[in-house]
Amino acid sequence: MIILGIDPGSKTTGYGVVEKGERGLLHRAHGDIGTKRGQSLSDCLKQVYGRLIQIMEAYEPHAVALEDIFYGKNVKSLVKLAQARGVAILAVSHSGIPLFEYTPLEVKKAVVGYGRAEKEQVQHMVKAILSLQEKPPADAADALALAICHAHSSHGVSVK
Repeated sequence: MIILGIDPGSKTTGYGVVEKGERGLLHRAHGDIGTKRGQSLSDCLKQVYGRLIQIMEAYEPHAVALEDIFYGKNVKSLVKLAQARGVAILAVSHSGIPLFEYTPLEVKKAVVGYGRAEKEQVQHMVKAILSLQEKPPADAADALALAICHAHSSHGVSVK
């Protein structure tokens, strides 16, 4: 089973692809979809959408794990995050791949064992779990953690 994890962000959207097989989890790919400073919001969202479509076509995942929205104090940032998340949901829905949501607490608990873990701890555990040579960038590590979480739980809240 191939799982794509997506960590949507207003400036950077992380993605990670893992394969769950008989021998455990295998790292397939990870990266960041970054936008350029000064780029319009519509262009940023279009770029995220197009890149996610390319990633899904390249890796043909069987499931997508997406970070559920969390509450923040900065409403403007939360709205931008929600827009990026909406674009990710749209891209996945167009592909017909089942989509599952996980809260940051669920992901951290599944990967680190502690729901309030710091980003550095998530990066370290993702590196260890997937036997990577280096720690992945923070947003890509979060996306890989989402994929790992789904692989371990194989359930979540399905988005329809």
